Amino acid sequence: LPGLLMASQNLLNNFVSGVPAHHCSLPANHSIHYLTHLSNLQPQWQLLAANSTANISHVQTEGCLDGWTFDRSEFFTTTWNLVCSRRSLKQMIQTIYMGGVLTGAIVYGGLADRFGRRSVLIWSYFQLAVLGCGAALSSSYGIYCVLRFLSGMAVSGIILNSLSLKVEWIPTKARTLVGTLGSFVFTIGQMVLAGLAYWLRDWRKLQIVTCAPHFLIFAYSWWYSESARWLVLNHKPEEALKSLHRVARVNGKPEMIDKLTLEVLHCHMNKEIESSRSSFTAYDLLRTRAMRRISICLIAVWFSTSFAYYGLAMDMQKFGVSIYLMQVIFGAIDFPAKLLALGTLSYLGRRVSQAACLFLSGLVIFANIFVPTEMQTIRTLLACLGKGFTSASFTTVYLFTGELYPTVIRQTGMGFVSTMARIGSMAAPAILILDEVLPALPSLVYGGAAVLASCFACFLPETLNFALPDTISDVEEKWCLDQA
Repeated sequence: LPGLLMASQNLLNNFVSGVPAHHCSLPANHSIHYLTHLSNLQPQWQLLAANSTANISHVQTEGCLDGWTFDRSEFFTTTWNLVCSRRSLKQMIQTIYMGGVLTGAIVYGGLADRFGRRSVLIWSYFQLAVLGCGAALSSSYGIYCVLRFLSGMAVSGIILNSLSLKVEWIPTKARTLVGTLGSFVFTIGQMVLAGLAYWLRDWRKLQIVTCAPHFLIFAYSWWYSESARWLVLNHKPEEALKSLHRVARVNGKPEMIDKLTLEVLHCHMNKEIESSRSSFTAYDLLRTRAMRRISICLIAVWFSTSFAYYGLAMDMQKFGVSIYLMQVIFGAIDFPAKLLALGTLSYLGRRVSQAACLFLSGLVIFANIFVPTEMQTIRTLLACLGKGFTSASFTTVYLFTGELYPTVIRQTGMGFVSTMARIGSMAAPAILILDEVLPALPSLVYGGAAVLASCFACFLPETLNFALPDTISDVEEKWCLDQA
């Protein structure tokens, strides 16, 4: 359930601030004489000034002084008139939300290491439930943006800490399966969002329906067990043992309770305990030659993948197809894309898969620039292919990054490069405003970033069939072998 709802939060802005067909409202005291000056109306923009002089090269215009009239057959409410000169404020909502996600990754990541994954996760559920529903009741654009920023922080806390709990509790052999299923749940969530938006047709109701279930999740999340690994590394072995005994009972293996003792726990966790005594920082990601090259390449890959993904996912109205249908199609394309990624990862390797996904996504985005707007079917097909390749790139880079960074600094590395992804997702909506300068400009930027990142991916070392590195020295040795 939380996985389904996370997709709704990230893509909610498509429906909350969708732009219906609209035109300038007529003044209450209009007359036939006044209407003669309204005949030359530029769609989606401004009225010709009533008493302006003729000038073909630069026609004098005036804003919609009496507001706008909206087509309410698709979007029932347009509360803050985010159209025409205020259009940039629509994109700003998503940028502010992603800024909250970035801030949450920094804040809640540190808090989770200090206070535990379970505590921060429970709080994040409560924060999203309260502030998400509060956003639905916002009386002004500014208040809504603040609440969405704080909701983004909560979303980051949920994603990071639920992932940590899964990784630290689930056996190694089951992690790939669980991770794949988790990504498919996110995909299903995208299609569920389209159904909810089509059914409700009211942004306030949609906001509440996607956030209120977190009250239920908050209620049952108290049942979660804290990570035994985190408890041991934070000098709480007795509590860790209680958590392990509880999990053994839930899994129907009561015989393991007597076998799990403090001595056994310390014996199995000795290596992790020793590693935790060494201090590593983000500086270590750039200190040595191999780590520096890996980190720089991953920065480009993570940023561009997120940048292109959200650039496509947050601009579905331009394809001339129902936004609800586009959301379903964009979600459905992830299924074959992720299955294809899993196949290429196993046979072609990580490096080739990563570079190919990024290059092909950029190529498809470029191709769509040259397709006329009236050829909606082809434009939609190319957009779906681009979305699929960027989704496959996400699947690849998550696995690839975990295999490239050593155990002693893996969490720091993942946090560092995922921060670059958040910056990319923040920048993506803002780039859409460039279509006022040149309609093809956003696509050129998105596609160019993806192609450039594919070049960076080619310089990463291959990790297929290699053991995971535990120390920075292991990475340096493997780097020398890869160069040879």
